[in-house]
Order: sequence, then C-alpha cells, then structure tokens
Amino acid sequence: MSDPIKHECGVALVRLRKPLDYYKEKYGTQLYGLKKLQMLMNKQLNRGQDGAGLAVIKLDPQFGHRYIARQRAKGTGAVSTLFERVNKKYANLNQDKVHKTNWLKKNYAYGGELLLGHLRYATHGKNSIENIHPFLRQNNWMSRNLVLAGNYNVTNVKEMYQQLIDLGQHPKEISDNVTMLEKIGHFLDEENARLYHNCKEKGLDNLEIADHIKNNLNLENVLKNAFKSVDGGYNMVGLIGDGNAFVMRDPNGIRPNYYWANDEFLVVASERPAIQTAFDLKVEDLKEITPGSALIIDRNGDFEEKQILAPEKRLSCSFERIYFSRGSDGKIHEERKELGRRVSREVLKRLDYDIRSTVFSYIPNTAATSYYGMIDGIYKYLDKWKREAILKLGDNASAADVDKLLAVKIRREKLLVKDAKIRTFIAQDAGRDDLVGNGYDVTYGVVKKTDTLVVVDDSIVRGTTLKKSILRILDRLGPKKIVVVSSAPIIKYPDCYGIDMSRMNEFIAFQAVKSLLEKNGELDLLDKVYQACKEELTKPLTDMKNKVKMLYDRFTDQEIVAEIGRLVTPDDMKAEVGIVYQSIKGLHKACPNHQGDWYFSGNYPTPGGNAVVNRSYVYYMEGSTARAY
Repeated sequence: MSDPIKHECGVALVRLRKPLDYYKEKYGTQLYGLKKLQMLMNKQLNRGQDGAGLAVIKLDPQFGHRYIARQRAKGTGAVSTLFERVNKKYANLNQDKVHKTNWLKKNYAYGGELLLGHLRYATHGKNSIENIHPFLRQNNWMSRNLVLAGNYNVTNVKEMYQQLIDLGQHPKEISDNVTMLEKIGHFLDEENARLYHNCKEKGLDNLEIADHIKNNLNLENVLKNAFKSVDGGYNMVGLIGDGNAFVMRDPNGIRPNYYWANDEFLVVASERPAIQTAFDLKVEDLKEITPGSALIIDRNGDFEEKQILAPEKRLSCSFERIYFSRGSDGKIHEERKELGRRVSREVLKRLDYDIRSTVFSYIPNTAATSYYGMIDGIYKYLDKWKREAILKLGDNASAADVDKLLAVKIRREKLLVKDAKIRTFIAQDAGRDDLVGNGYDVTYGVVKKTDTLVVVDDSIVRGTTLKKSILRILDRLGPKKIVVVSSAPIIKYPDCYGIDMSRMNEFIAFQAVKSLLEKNGELDLLDKVYQACKEELTKPLTDMKNKVKMLYDRFTDQEIVAEIGRLVTPDDMKAEVGIVYQSIKGLHKACPNHQGDWYFSGNYPTPGGNAVVNRSYVYYMEGSTARAY
C-alpha cells in the first residue's frame, strides 16, 4: 500500500497443560512455553511495531511469592527488547539451580504456565508505555486480579464510562482500555463476592473460601454481564490471577481469532499462520472462536467455548484480509490473488486491450499477490485471444504466422523499489512531504515512450504518496500513460473497529466529492449533511443511520474515480494518469467469508459505527481533529 495503515494489534496466548517438569524432560527446558510465545509474537510483527508486552501467571504459587509478572516495551524493536530483558533476568539467576523447577518458579518471574503476549500499533493514543497492553488490575485476592490485552476498539466508550460511574466507580480516564479493564473487573469482583457470601453461609473459613472461589469462578456470567453493552470489534484476552482465563470475540466476528490445543498446549493467536509455524500444524488443525463466544479456560487447563452474546451476521473485516493479515495464510493468499483477477477485465478495458504496449508492475510490497492474480487474469484473456487469432488464420497459416502470435507476451517488470520503511499514513503532518518523496526508487531502461504503465496497489487511502512520490517517480520513465489499480474498492468511510481511520478529510474519495460539489456549485450539500449528522447524533444509538452516504450518493463511482485521478496527478506530470478500483461485488466474490465492507459501503455492522461516521463528519465540519469515538 502506498499509504500504509498499520493500525492493528495482535495477541498470542500459550497455556501449558502439563507441569513445567514435563517440558523440561521432553523439550529440554521448563521455559518452553515462553519460547513458543516469543515465536508467536515474532510471527505477528505485521500487527505491532509501536510496542509489545507480555504477562505470565504462575499456578499454585506459595504465599509471599509473586505470581504475576508483566513486561512492556515501546518502539519498533519492542518484541526483541522484551525477550532480551526476560532472557537477561534468566541469565542472572544461579545457573546451578535453574534446572530445579520449584526453585526456578520461585525465583524467576516468567517461569509460569499461563503466558500472554500483545503487539501494538498506536492509533490516536500516545505511544507511551502506559498505553501498551497487557493492562493489569491488581488485588490481594488472586481471583480478583485481571490481566487484559486484545485487538479491539470500542465505539461506545462514553456510554460505558457513564455506566461505570453509575456503578459507583471513579474511572481515571475515558478510554476503551481503562473502560474494558474496569468493566470486566467490576463483574469479576461481583462474582467473587457472590461466591464469598455463599461460602460464608455454609460456614467455610476464609482459606477454604479462597480455594473454593478459584475452583468455581463462573467466568461465563462475568463475561455476559461485562460485554452485554459493548459496541465494537474485539478479540480480547483476559487472565485471572488464579489461573483461569478467557478469550472473547465480538458477535460479528470482525476481528480474527484462531486457536489450537492438544494435551500439552492450548494456543490462541490473531494470525493462523503464526500458530501453524510455531507448532508445525496443518490449516485444518486450527479452529476459530465463534462470533459472540468466549473460549473459557479453567485453572486446570480444561477449556470450553461458551456463547456469551447472540451471534450477529458474520462481517469479518475484508480490509484486514486485503492488506493487513499475514499473506502466508494460504486462504488469504488466494483471496488476494482473486482480487487481482477480479479487476483484470476493467484494466484491459482501460488499455483498449493493447497488451503489447503495456508494462505491468506493482507497488511493493503487499500488492505483489494481487498483482500476480491480475496477471493470471490478463493471461486468461491473452490465451483466448491467441487461440481465436490462430483459428482465424485457417488452413493457410504458416509456422511464422503462428510463432508471431505465440510470441506476444505480457511485459512484467518490478519498476518500483521501496528504499525506506516510512509509515506515511500515520506520520505527523509536519515533515510528511519530505518523507513520502524518498521512500521509493525506480528501475530505469525498461519502459518506452509509447508504453502504458499499469501498477497495482492494495488500496488508495489518502493518495498522498501517489501524488508526492510514486507518480512523480514513475513519470521519470517517460510512459505515455500510468494506470494505478487498487485491488480494494473506494475507501469512503471511517473505520472504528481496529484499523483506526476515523477522520473523514483523510480520504481521497472524500476530497474528490468535495471537489465535485465545488465544481457543480453544490457546496451547500456539505452543510445539509452536517445538519443531518448532528440530528442523528441526538437519537438513541440503535436508531442512528449513516447520513454521510448522502454525499457519496450524489455522484457515481465513475465520477468520483475520475476526480480522484485528477487530484492525485501532480501538476508537472507528463504522463496521463488513470485510476481503476475494485468493485464491492468483486470484493465479496474474492473474500466470500469476510463480508465486512463498511469502509467502502458505509454499512456498519454495529450501531456504534453509524454514530462514528456521523460524528466524524461533524468534527470535520467544525474543524475538530478529535477522535470520533
């Protein structure tokens, strides 16, 4: 993608289902779970390079010994930093005693059976250590301690914040992280209190009560109470200090989640290939948590999937499949190729089917797979054209005539080279132009002045990098025309469920609509939509509709795409510029099991989404840069 949007997080959970001595005997170390956690996190670096954290819980600790350890680090090398610290602490131990499991467990903070890792991309929050998962809610009762991490955004934070106040709490800030931690924590406290009073009525002493609570904690009820009013997309992992744990998924299945278990391990991760690689598994070995369900893990290591919320229409995020998820997942790889195939026909139309005078390429690195799919589609056409042309020659065809037709090839070249890893989409505006102009270089000497260049991109968000860098660089090659192909449809609307794009003015499609309205003398529509959005925001959340659609409905997609092409074209551009987008129909065909398309269609899966898009537009009109949720 030319405008990278790396706003996504990832989780990894390892639950050892055997005593630590077992792993020492079989795998040579009691810390085998920790090594696997490191591998799972490294295999998901696509999901977090702003920070990372881990937490470890020890089962059945002795009194007076810590049983919860947490480590967090920020920066692009956060995972390496984490495990350097963890390994250093191990290296500083008495090496003559570390082979004794009981001693190791007492003296090494990370020698536990329940291990959680998190990878973070900062969104609107500051990239400070305080904002890095996991979060910890502490208590002297083991069963009241809560460790929380996840890939989530909650769209009704303010409403839930007020709920906490109504419960008698005094939250320290309005954020989805604090709100979810305290919301779950409140009902965890209530469950503890319920069990405590029941035990007291039965005459149990306090030590007996503590043991009873640990073994009878009803996390299903805790989660049903805590999540019944949550609006958003989430894959959330919680560890209880006593060794119980849960993994909760939103009712629409927006955020991905995979798990696998045998008699030695229970493993959960955001990315399926991470688990496959770490444990040498086949794709069919893994399962997904059902939307609206929780994987509940008891302190003995047994687990069960429980339906917490009624499942809604499955709308897993298609944009995540297009761009963000690991392409080493075979299904994702094929979906991305199919996106390219689906757009190939429109590309051929733009070329007037002139393959001989066209050079095909892609914008590195994530667009490569869609590019291969597009080439497959072009080859399919070319093979048909050759067959028909040969048949037309008839009986008088010469070998030379046939050879001439067979010699027609698709000209494929790697034209763009990515020099620097620059996160342009979420970079601060100051100095942005300098950044985007130096991220790529070009391969010279392969393009003729009569050629058209076709370059594939995963998606076009801002169009900034196209205008300030890529198109200028490609223009140096001297082609007559450049066609930029987006394997994703036109991004029109904000996201609020994980990939954090909440400001309307950041979308080139929105800029195109404004430009068209100005040309047509219809800028008053901006104010009409503003008033409509303000009115919607006074309604109950469940009654809100997406009023921003009114803007996009004014023009056809063809008109919007043409204006996008004009806006991204530099003033001093010599080559003609054209834009081709994937259709929403093509997206659904390519990703049949991932129909979440709100970025493109404005059809949000939860009421909170409609509130966010209306609020985002209101903020734009009022000149506010505040987060819309």
